[in-house]
Amino acid sequence: MLLNVSYTNKNITRKVDEAVGKPFTLKERWAMHGIGSPKLYITDTSVEINNLLILDSNTNSCNIEMRPKGIIVRFRSLLETFALVIPYYKLTVYKGDLGIYSIYKDHFFIKVKADTKAIQKYFRKFLDYKADNAPTSIEDL
Repeated sequence: MLLNVSYTNKNITRKVDEAVGKPFTLKERWAMHGIGSPKLYITDTSVEINNLLILDSNTNSCNIEMRPKGIIVRFRSLLETFALVIPYYKLTVYKGDLGIYSIYKDHFFIKVKADTKAIQKYFRKFLDYKADNAPTSIEDL
């Protein structure tokens, strides 16, 4: 779900917490060595997100926050902050051409440039977390 999270709104906060869980505690964040990504530069997006990004002439960038049941991809446009809330069961990540990661949720997608080791390490961290905390599949039983 794509939401405007610029202002504090209890209904939006409740929707986000239901979809991806409440934020990690400080102790959990410390144990995980952080839950936020470095600055990610956007190379391509789906139509809905692109329509928001072309409204201003700033560099298109985003960041990712890990949550217990999903991730939140945040980006800014025209002094507004938007969030793409993606539960792990709807998250698909592809590693494309030469350091491009594609993050998909239903009909939304964002492609980001991953040209540094820190960004690649972060993607590995949240994909490992997703795999470790995924529900048991029928094939595993």
